[in-house]
Amino acid sequence: MGLLEFKKCQNLQKTPAYIRNICILAHVDHGKTTLADSLVASNGIISNKLAGKLRYLDSRPDEQLRGITMKSSLITLYHICNNSEYIVNLIDSPGHVDFTSEVSTAVRLCDGAMIVVDAVEGVCSQTRSALSIAYAESLKPILILNKIDRLITEMKLSPLDAYVHLNQVLEQVNAVMGELYASDVMDRDEEKENVLSNSIDNLIERRNIVDWQSALEEMDDSNLYFSPEQGNVLFASAIDGWGFAIKDFAKIFSDKLGFSEKVLSKTLWGDYYLNTKSKRIMKGAQEKAKKPLCVQLILENLWTLYDTVIVRRDKEKIVSMVEKLNIKLTTRDLRHTDPKAQLHAICMQWLPLSESCLNIICEKIPAPHKLSSEKVERLISGMDEYSSMPKETQNLKEAFLSCNSNEQAPIIIFISKMFPVDKKSLPENKPRLLTQEELIKRKEIARQAHIDKLVNEKPPVPISNENVQSTDNVQKEDTDTCESSLIAFARIYSGTVSIGSELYVLGPKHNPRIALERQRAGEVIDPNLQLKDLKDGCYITKVTISKLYLLMGRELEPITKVPAGNVIGIGNLEEHVLKTATLSSTIACPSFSELTSLTVPILRVALEPKHPNDLQKLIYGLKLLNQADACALVHIQETGEIVLNTAGEVHLERCLEDLKLRYAKVEINVSEPIVSFRETIVPAPKVDMLNEVIEQKPDDIKLETWTLNNQRCYFEVDAKPLPEAVTKLLENNSELIKGLNKHYGDLSKEKENLSELPDLTELNLESKSLSERMQKNLEVFKNELLNAFKDADWDEDTMNKIWSFGPRQSGPNIFLNESSFVGKSFWDHQTKYTDPREIYYSSMINGFQLATLSGPLCEEPMMGVCFILKKWEINEDLQSESGNQSQSHFGGQLMSACNQACRKAFSMRRPRIVTPMFSCSVLVNSDVLGKSYTFLSKICKN
Repeated sequence: MGLLEFKKCQNLQKTPAYIRNICILAHVDHGKTTLADSLVASNGIISNKLAGKLRYLDSRPDEQLRGITMKSSLITLYHICNNSEYIVNLIDSPGHVDFTSEVSTAVRLCDGAMIVVDAVEGVCSQTRSALSIAYAESLKPILILNKIDRLITEMKLSPLDAYVHLNQVLEQVNAVMGELYASDVMDRDEEKENVLSNSIDNLIERRNIVDWQSALEEMDDSNLYFSPEQGNVLFASAIDGWGFAIKDFAKIFSDKLGFSEKVLSKTLWGDYYLNTKSKRIMKGAQEKAKKPLCVQLILENLWTLYDTVIVRRDKEKIVSMVEKLNIKLTTRDLRHTDPKAQLHAICMQWLPLSESCLNIICEKIPAPHKLSSEKVERLISGMDEYSSMPKETQNLKEAFLSCNSNEQAPIIIFISKMFPVDKKSLPENKPRLLTQEELIKRKEIARQAHIDKLVNEKPPVPISNENVQSTDNVQKEDTDTCESSLIAFARIYSGTVSIGSELYVLGPKHNPRIALERQRAGEVIDPNLQLKDLKDGCYITKVTISKLYLLMGRELEPITKVPAGNVIGIGNLEEHVLKTATLSSTIACPSFSELTSLTVPILRVALEPKHPNDLQKLIYGLKLLNQADACALVHIQETGEIVLNTAGEVHLERCLEDLKLRYAKVEINVSEPIVSFRETIVPAPKVDMLNEVIEQKPDDIKLETWTLNNQRCYFEVDAKPLPEAVTKLLENNSELIKGLNKHYGDLSKEKENLSELPDLTELNLESKSLSERMQKNLEVFKNELLNAFKDADWDEDTMNKIWSFGPRQSGPNIFLNESSFVGKSFWDHQTKYTDPREIYYSSMINGFQLATLSGPLCEEPMMGVCFILKKWEINEDLQSESGNQSQSHFGGQLMSACNQACRKAFSMRRPRIVTPMFSCSVLVNSDVLGKSYTFLSKICKN
């Protein structure tokens, strides 16, 4: 970035009203990066002729090789719109399904999104995902119908047919938005009804289709849908460098036709036509078989341009068209033999894509200080109720809404990801010209060093094995030094951060309530603590900001101070941030709610170094990869095998290349993809191999009684298959169950931690409740689960007997309690019991979790299994006797025994292996349909 633009950007950063944070979302190969190139070229960073070819924001070699974007990249652009100066923080995100996690990191930092749709392909799978994420994060969307040139050159459509086709694509996009909106309205309306109704059954009975329709009619959705006349739709061909909104042609034709821009902006798209006799714009073009204004004034002119330049290559007519359009082309452009280059030169001046696109961004995307109150509350509270947060935390809402950058304002920064940068590319490490004083100083140092060397010269040291060994060690240390540095991708929501600012690093599990109480009790956070030093229950470290960067795609510009509303890079946080975190000047700031992600790492491979001596390097490299990749998961199994989980094959290849070339820098052996199996049990067959009904006999399996501690503790566990509907319900609601477990866990931890602190009589933990949406989802889930059990003829009291779900507290397996111990169920974590077995309740749960995590058949997780605790007795004198065992020792024994009992019960009940099935849709053009069938049939045979 030039010095002038850089200074302008620094000045504009101080005013949130002139800042726009936006990301580009689309399906793969719909033209995001080409569009980004055109916007980058508008600032003179690259040449206009290279836009679409250079792919400037795709800085990785494998991105250039594959032609797809693999990571989110940001660049800051300067633009003038309506005589006002703006800076646009533009984030280009991937469209490939393997890198959806990168999209999630981008949308959290933005206030708006450009949804790019291929005009030929229309709405695709990732387009739906992009619209869904943008809606979930409350982003203001702009629709860009790209690749309209394909309608002319490939599909050979007439202007009228193209107009109909574009209308259909627009309807497809709006249909997706309508689905999202209708679902959201129904949820909100049900929440209101749920407040007035104590029973979910009564709620469902009272609701009907008319109610839903009335609820939708009452809501104002006029600004929700994409409509060219509203100015939130852009028509473009990024590869040819042109783009326009309806208002752009309204300006062009307002003087020629004698209509105001306002009238033309509302009638250039739609069922309107121009009556040449009365010189009036009238409605009903389709009914009267007239050409719509859009076809007559816009599309026909575009089609004529393409026909003249690309098809007929009529140079004389090109010259006359250029004169009519008041465009100046160089002699070189007019004589160019490539018609595409001529077309690009004309369109860049007639309908410049970058100007239209940046104008619509500045006009339609909200500024950072215009965050909605609802979005702020969701960011602060997550799944908890906003009103249940501490008062100090609730007071931060005003700082979010005002986007205040005063020195007194609290600093609030969210880090969405950590991304690697070559250390040589950092501004402080780049070579620069030395000043005259520095040159003189260096010469003096070199001269003095030479004199000292001559004075202290000693005879040569003979070479020995020790000397050689020490040299090798030095070389090894140099080799081990990582050449990459991790930069935090962050947005400032409040305050001004500068070099030297001391901030708290709040981890994802940070709880402001506990932190505030510990602070009141006199606890001080050690400034030397790092992420690796934190103990269980502590999620705060302290850091002094030493490096701030303005992100410019492939380049980083150092900066000393950045106010609220901007997206920046922060260096030297590797030892404090794993993947995401929140930086703040106050510990009352909560950790932001989790990113909206639609990707789960499902592809697993085992890794090992080719040379065993490189194992530590591989482990260190995997640590860096896990930190830099939002979706990659690394874990070491009990057998010592290192397993890498990725989202897909392309993601796996990128991770392996990063390991070999950037992080570990060692040769790696990679196993074949590990297929994830599940273990389950099935009901007894009803018919035999001859389809004859098998007579049902009573179950004669005798349960084994497990005894501990000289028979003073014994229990029995049985297993049976869950109904298929229940299993699917648990799988679909795993995130809800996980959220409930986290909520219950936070409550119990708060009680444990705060019980150790004095003078906390005013604290009321019961006030920390779930959000209204979570409560509604929980009621619906419980109702559906109850109905599923009823349909399968299970006991009506089954719901109250559920102790836990597993594995990992949220899987498709259930642990039921049918013993004499009346303990708390999964839904009741507040009631306290005096039964002596209460102490060892968690040991039984943990044993169940271990069993469902690793089954007896092939050590894979279980699914669709219900374990039932039939008996459980503990002698009361076991509590009073100290004996040879402590309670923790006995609890460990009980957990291990419960694990073995569950595995044994599983093995006795017709165990089976469940294999996964990959399901996908293949979309091809009609002309290659036959070849596609042939290809797929060959694959099926193999």
